[in-house]
Formats: sequence, structure tokens, C-alpha cells
Amino acid sequence: MAKRLPLILLIWVIAAIYFYQVICTLTDSVVIRSAYWLADAGIITGIILAIRAPRGSRTQHTFITWMMGLILLAVVPRLFSLPVLLAEDLTRLFRGFPARSIIVSEITLGIAGLLFLIVLFGITRGRHFYRVRKETIYFKDLPAAFDGFTITQITDVHAGSFTNAAGVQKGIDLVNKQHSDVILFTGDLVNNQASEMDPWITAFASLNAPMGKYSVLGNHDYGDYIRWETPAARQANLARLKQVHAEIGFRLLLDEAVTLRKGDQTITLIGVENWGKGGFQKYGDLKKATAHVADDAFRILMSHDPSHWEGVTLDHHQHIHLTLSGHTHGMQFGIELFGFKWSPVQYVYKQWAGLYRKKNRFLYVNRGFGFIGLKGRIGMWPEVAVITLKRDAGNTKQ
Repeated sequence: MAKRLPLILLIWVIAAIYFYQVICTLTDSVVIRSAYWLADAGIITGIILAIRAPRGSRTQHTFITWMMGLILLAVVPRLFSLPVLLAEDLTRLFRGFPARSIIVSEITLGIAGLLFLIVLFGITRGRHFYRVRKETIYFKDLPAAFDGFTITQITDVHAGSFTNAAGVQKGIDLVNKQHSDVILFTGDLVNNQASEMDPWITAFASLNAPMGKYSVLGNHDYGDYIRWETPAARQANLARLKQVHAEIGFRLLLDEAVTLRKGDQTITLIGVENWGKGGFQKYGDLKKATAHVADDAFRILMSHDPSHWEGVTLDHHQHIHLTLSGHTHGMQFGIELFGFKWSPVQYVYKQWAGLYRKKNRFLYVNRGFGFIGLKGRIGMWPEVAVITLKRDAGNTKQ
């Protein structure tokens, strides 16, 4: 957040100044005009307090959570309603720049008000507004016994952010309603500490699938984002987290592979530790994980960070048919309507939400089950992904 803060503040200031023209056009009230700027000043004060709070502390987490929501409430409605003012300014340019139209200002204020309500819904109800997303993927070499095999994937639980047991249970029930063959979890069970899962172990243990539940670690699971009293304390936390995976019934794959069998046919499920581009950890070792995988195996890889796909997986000597990832959360903010998909996170990650294909290999990036930082989701709703594997009959999508 700190690295992007100057750009966020610049956009915020530009939007605030420009939108202020609407306020001035519609009212002469000094109280309303002053309140407009005082609200922004209060949020900026909160940002300063968040930055100065002890790193990784509960106080900092609380400030960040509130400030992210308030920043979105302050910036998004104004920013996305400004095109109306810009369009008016293009006409004013050729009319000697007369005073702003009251009607245009009212329209702009109405759009901003609608966007404010959408953002408000996202940060109050959006965190548990779970959506089921389904994909069917065709493969020529899928073993016949696995034709129609179903996978439910969840990712990025971030248990330390949960406060609403009923909301979490709603998501868990939705996972079980899919009745998939396997459930795969692709990392970030917690924000920082294994103890965050303590209140949720019983709930997540109720997830069930006839052919098992498997998981991998994400970047947050290693405890790298808070200060530990000793290195041993950090290692003990990680050891405890691995135990938690077992307690909720998941087989944690640490750079290793397992065989899923139907009759006399098999597919191979591979799980690597976290590997991410930039400043993220590169713990994962795909070469180690596939060391004992047969050359003719059908392979599904669980790898938390989607940057691992282009960074390592695509050029791996063994063909990885399908990779399942998470990590991006779709930034918990964006637009998905009528096939159009946008989020600021796409300027950081080339593959950030949904299904991708390259070199005849597939990647699915799940938008995440939980949330972190922003205590909600706006447009990028929490996801339960259901992927069906099908044999290619020769004239399908492969």
C-alpha cells in the first residue's frame, strides 16, 4: 500500500478538486463545502496513523482495514463520475466556457451517489457474496475414466479477516453443494498466524469430497509479514499451520505429487510451495515436485501465485495440463459485466482472474474465498470455482 500511496493520493486530489465543481454549482452552503474537504482530511489523517502504527500489529491492521474502505468510498464515486464533467467541458470549450450546467452537475452527483451505494454494499455485504463460477476444459489425452471429473477450487481464505461465522458458513455450504470429486485449496489459509484458524477449524473440516481434499501454501502462510520474537517462533507457527491443514482434512502438498485413481486409470495432482515474481518468495520447486511423475501422466498443478505459470510452468519439461492458482483476489475491486472484465490488478498480473490458455496448457486463477486489507469486495465477488475435465471428441475446444 505504501508504495502505491503517492499515485493513489494524486488521483484522489485530482478527482476531489474536479468534483468540487459539482458541489459549488449545486450549493452555496459553506457548511456543505467545508464538510466536503473535512471528510477527506479525516481519511488522510487515518492513513497517516495507519502508516505510523507498529508494523503487523492489530492496530495497524484495523486502521488499514477502515482506511481502504473509506478511500474507496471517497475516490471511486468521484473518479468514475468525472467523465460526465469532462464531456461537458469539451462542449464548454467551444462555447466560451460558460458556467457549469446545473442539470449536468445533478447527473454527475446522481452517478456518484449510485457508485457510493455500490461501494458501500461491497464493503458491508460483498465479503460473503459468494459466486459459483464454472468452467469445462477439454483435453485430448484425459484418461477416459476421468471424463467428467469435477474439481472445486477455493483459495485465499485469509481466516484472520473473518468475523462473521454465518457468512463463512454460507461459503462452506456452497462448496459442499457442488458435490465435486475433489476439493483443492490453493494457499493463504491465514493472514499471518496459524492461530487465526482456531475458530474456523470445525467449519472447514466439514468440507467433503469423495476423492479427497488437497492444499498448498500461499505467501501469507509463512508468516513473513509480521515480526517474530525469534526465528524459532516463526518456524513453530509454520509447523502449526501445517497441522491445521491436517485437522481440517486437507492433504498439504509440499513440492510433491499424488496419484488420483479411478479403476485402472490415473491422473497426477502436483502441489508446490509458494513461488511468486518480484518480491514474493520463491520457495516452490516444480522440478522436485515432478521428479517421480511418469512422463505420460496427466498433470494438474496447484501453485498459489499465477506468475509461476509463465515464470516456470510453461517451460517445464513435463507438460502441465492445468494449473490452479489464486493470490490476486481480483484486487477485491473491479468490474465484470456482460463478458467485460477489468480490475487495477491486471496492470500487475497478466493472468489475474478466470481461465487462460497458452502453449496448449491451461491456467485458472480463482478470485479468492476470503479477503484481506479491504474488509469487503466490490465487483470481484468471493469465488467458488468448479472445473469439469472432459475428453476432447475431436471437434471441441482443445
